[in-house]
Amino acid sequence: MEFTMIETGWLSIMPPIIAIALALITKEVYSSLFLGIVSGMLIYAFAGDGNVFSAAAMTFDMMSSKISDNSYMIIFLALLWAVVSLVSKSGGSLAYGRWAGAKLKNKRSAAFATSLLGVLIFIDDGFNCLTVGTVMRPITDRLHISREKLAYIIDATAAPICIIAPVSSWAVAVASEVSEKNGFNIFLSTIPYNFYALMTILMVFVISFTGRDFGPMKKAEDEAKSRVSEEQSDTEAAETKGHVIDLILPIAVLIVCAIMGMAYVGGFFEGVSFSEAIGYNPTAGLSLGAFAGLICALILYLPRKLMKPKEFIECIVTGIGNIVPPMLILILSWSLGGVCRQLIGTGVFISGFVNGSDLSLGFLPFLIFVIAALMSFSMGTSWGTFGMLIPIITMICETETGAGLLIPALGATLAGSVYGDHCSPISDTTILASTGADCKHIRHVETQLPYATLVAIVCAIGYLIVGFMNTPLVAIIIEAVLLVGIIMVLSRKQKTKEV
Repeated sequence: MEFTMIETGWLSIMPPIIAIALALITKEVYSSLFLGIVSGMLIYAFAGDGNVFSAAAMTFDMMSSKISDNSYMIIFLALLWAVVSLVSKSGGSLAYGRWAGAKLKNKRSAAFATSLLGVLIFIDDGFNCLTVGTVMRPITDRLHISREKLAYIIDATAAPICIIAPVSSWAVAVASEVSEKNGFNIFLSTIPYNFYALMTILMVFVISFTGRDFGPMKKAEDEAKSRVSEEQSDTEAAETKGHVIDLILPIAVLIVCAIMGMAYVGGFFEGVSFSEAIGYNPTAGLSLGAFAGLICALILYLPRKLMKPKEFIECIVTGIGNIVPPMLILILSWSLGGVCRQLIGTGVFISGFVNGSDLSLGFLPFLIFVIAALMSFSMGTSWGTFGMLIPIITMICETETGAGLLIPALGATLAGSVYGDHCSPISDTTILASTGADCKHIRHVETQLPYATLVAIVCAIGYLIVGFMNTPLVAIIIEAVLLVGIIMVLSRKQKTKEV
């Protein structure tokens, strides 16, 4: 259906403002986004011919068109979560934990291995949290690593790695929000500007390798040292027919076939360059990869009777059911963005406002990082936050003066969204990290907050630098030096104080 845009002036910014305000007040994303869409529909109706029913029909046509435009992504996410559910059910995670436990002999190696496993499982943050926790908890318990430390490592290698991994549910979600044509390439361009993700991963490995903790985490680690536990965890004692290959092979097949699928769909084997090929229709290629992972699990599990055919199908249904809530957020945010862009002219109004403003756009990445962090912390969702902010940011940066800041601004949006989600006690990722580590939830929030906030402060400095220099390399180097230096100083001060 053809959508006819009308200019509605300052009213055009009301739908996203309403959605954001309601989300912050109610801490509930679904109804907030829906009411934002409804407000846009009413504005379109009363600014046009006054026909509410026609505007409602056009709004639902918009929603339908967005689902159609992103159908491959919906298929990919459904297949991905089906594979995730099957891999967890197979027992491969438990088998890997036992294999790794025989090779890890001290705290440093166990913490480092936990961090590495968290980085390697980059397909989805929920899968990451539960898998890493299930696999590594018996090992870290035996070596007296606190549950709080385990929960932090899990949480810090879940969303931060997923938001910069090209083959992940997060990548396609972000790409779909940015643009229908070149969203995936834009997502790849934001990776060097996603300072919070990059610095969080650096901090995890520095803390794991050096053992230099500070704040409440140091106290938790000291308590874990003095705790002697002779009981095996339920996870470690559990029997399983699964082997390490049952965890590794389906995921490896999924990743390799996803990359090959993106190249195939984009015409790489017909002479198109690889970078152009993977950006042509990435979600179609990712769907092929996820389907290949599903077939691999079928061939690997059923003949060995790891699960019955009925259990296999039930796992698939359960996995697909788990993706429905975040998928609903995506559909609503796509629709809100479509209403703002294609019906009520939000982009036109914002472009005119920015062009006539005296505010230096160099501060834009810093301001966006802070706003995204506050929103995500309050709502407990990074997907809902960047789903609301990305359409607004792209509209601002569509102006001639703001075009050069599109990528840094999007990077700041994603970084702030992940930081707020990382700290929020109502975030599903924070809850899953506590669950995976079998740690008291509030203890995980308390011990993680100083670590995450330190990284955020360093990143905020980086966004001030990049806003005026427009190059990520200098900012990343300064951030890394600052972060490592502060970690060493804080850990040394706390150790000296205790002595």
